[in-house]
Amino acid sequence: MTNTEAIPESPPETEENVAATLPWAEVQAEHFRMLRLAPLATDRATGARPLRFVQFGYAERDDKDHSLLRMVIQLPGQRVRREQNHLDIHVDHATQRVYFGPGSSLEIEPPNRGLGRFLVAQGAAWAKKKWSHYRIDGVNLANKDALNEATRLRRDHFLRVQGFDVAYADVQHLKGQVQPGKVRDVLDSWNTEKVQFVEILEAAQMLQQAEQNLAELQVKLRKEEEKVLKFKREDSGLRFTITCLVAFTVFQAGLLIWIATHR
Repeated sequence: MTNTEAIPESPPETEENVAATLPWAEVQAEHFRMLRLAPLATDRATGARPLRFVQFGYAERDDKDHSLLRMVIQLPGQRVRREQNHLDIHVDHATQRVYFGPGSSLEIEPPNRGLGRFLVAQGAAWAKKKWSHYRIDGVNLANKDALNEATRLRRDHFLRVQGFDVAYADVQHLKGQVQPGKVRDVLDSWNTEKVQFVEILEAAQMLQQAEQNLAELQVKLRKEEEKVLKFKREDSGLRFTITCLVAFTVFQAGLLIWIATHR
């Protein structure tokens, strides 16, 4: 299951022109950091949300005409489609505009864990450092997301929380649009209770603590196993004693019957 969030991008014709002039189509993530996804209550729509660790990767490129921030979320032991967990921030210095890509939506796996807000916040923080006055063009929102009210509300909440202005041209909320704005209007914060950076030393400490906890559990397990073996030995001894007593009782009963019948 994927979680799809709309993101502002340029109109199709502008997007194609920008993509054609960018020289970094094949750039791969070069820098990596670990993220901790906090355990959350099971969600009715997206299911269980246990503690999880994922990898955040990014790469940056700059020249006099364009700049690029490419971000990806990698899941250990799990593959996702190419368009999933991927967000590009393109900057066109000639027109002083910023475009989100590679498509018209941000598809996140695992869904509903705060990763969409995290990626947009990282992109906003990067762009604000030098180009906070640049323009973000408006974009029409996909009608398919408005067919389900819960999906539309989740999409609109995601956009508004990050500082985008969502407006509708009809009362049915089918013709939605993200209004044009400035880079400085996009918030560079996310829910840090859901998504947290994990530094190398912190990760090492967590592994060390986990190993210590495992060793302690193994000691407790051995003690419990010894108790079980002791109880088994005692149980075997009691069974033997009971068997002997039963046999002796039966013998006495038989003896008494024999004496009574042979007088």
